[in-house]
Amino acid sequence: MDLRFTETQEILKKMARDFLATECPKTLVRKLEESKEGYSPEVWKKMAELGWMGLIMPEEYGGMGYTFQDLVVLLEEIGRNILPGPLIATITSAFPILEAGTEEQKKEFLPRIAQGQLIFTTALLEADGVFDASGIAVRAAPKGDDFVLDGTKLFVEMAHVANYILCVARTKTGTSPEIGITIFIVDSRTPGIACEVMPTTAADKLCEVRFKNVTVPKKNVLGKIDQGWPVVETMLRKGAIAKCAESVGAIETCVEMTVAYSKERVQYDRPIGAFQALQHKMADMWTAMETSRYLLYQAAWMESEGLPCAKEASMAKAYVNDVYKDLSKWAVRLHGAIATSADHDIPLYYRRSKAADVSFGNSDFHREIVAQKIGLA
Repeated sequence: MDLRFTETQEILKKMARDFLATECPKTLVRKLEESKEGYSPEVWKKMAELGWMGLIMPEEYGGMGYTFQDLVVLLEEIGRNILPGPLIATITSAFPILEAGTEEQKKEFLPRIAQGQLIFTTALLEADGVFDASGIAVRAAPKGDDFVLDGTKLFVEMAHVANYILCVARTKTGTSPEIGITIFIVDSRTPGIACEVMPTTAADKLCEVRFKNVTVPKKNVLGKIDQGWPVVETMLRKGAIAKCAESVGAIETCVEMTVAYSKERVQYDRPIGAFQALQHKMADMWTAMETSRYLLYQAAWMESEGLPCAKEASMAKAYVNDVYKDLSKWAVRLHGAIATSADHDIPLYYRRSKAADVSFGNSDFHREIVAQKIGLA
C-alpha cells in the first residue's frame, strides 16, 4: 500500500482546499447552522460544477470515474473545513444504486445526482437505534403493483431537503433478521411522508421521517425484494470509511490549531508549548492523528482495490470515532477559556465529533464487527 498521493489526488486536494477556504468560511458555517435548510444551494451548485457529487461515478452516468481513494481525499478536505450540507448523504445513497440498481434506475438517478440536481439520503435507523437488521421495523406491504410503507425512521440526515429517500424496510419476517429487508427509492414528495428536523448538539439537520400509507411503485425497489441487507451492509461499510475521511480532516485541523496556539500563547514568560506536560499531550495527539490517517487510507485503498475490508473499515471507524471526540476535547482544554466561546472555531469541531461518532455506526457497533472478523463471535 502506497500512502503517497498521486498527482491527480494532489490537484484534487489543493483545489478542494482553495475552494472551501473561499466559498465556505466559518462565518457561513455558523450561519448555515442556524438556517432552516442547513446548506447553501449556491455552494452546492458550485460543487456540482466541480464534479464532486459524481466524482466516483462511471463516466457513462455523468460522473468523473475517479476512485474511492480519490473520494476520501476530497472528504478529508471537507472535514477540515466543516462543510455543512447533504454531500456525504447523497454520495453514500448513490452507492446502493450503483451496486444494486437496475440499468433504468441508474440512468434515471445517477446523472442527476452527478449534476447536483438531486439530493438523496438514506433512512435506516429506528427507535432502538441499532445498525443491524434486527432494528428494521418499518413495514412495506405489497398492494397491487405497489408497496405501502408504514413506520418511523430517525436520524435521517438532511431529509428535510432531500428529493429522494432510500428507505430500508421490512417486507417479510424470516428465520433471521437479515431476511426480508428491502430497499425502496422513495420520492420525498409522496403523500403520507412527514419530516421534522430534530434538535442536535452538532446542528447537523438530522430528521424524524414518518411514513403513513406511503405508496411506492415496484419499479422503485432497489435490488431484490427481501434480499436487501447485503446492499445495506456495503453502504454502511463505504459510508463508515467516507465519514472517517471527514473526521480525519477535522482531527487534523484540531491538532494543527492547538499546536499553533501553543506556540503563541505565553504563560509564565514562556509559550505554553514549551512545557513538557503539554508537549507530551500534543505529541500523543499528533500520533493519534497519524494513526487515524493510516487506518483510514488502508481501508480506503482496500475498498478501491475491491478487496474484502469489513474488518479494516470497522477498525478505522471505531478508532477514529474515539480519537475525534478525545482530541477535540483536548483541543478545547489546551486552548483554555477562549475555546468555550461560540465565536471560536474549536467548539464547532468538538460538537461535530459527537455527531460523527454515531454516523454509519458508533464505536461499539464497529468493535463488534472487528470481533467477529477475528473469530471472537
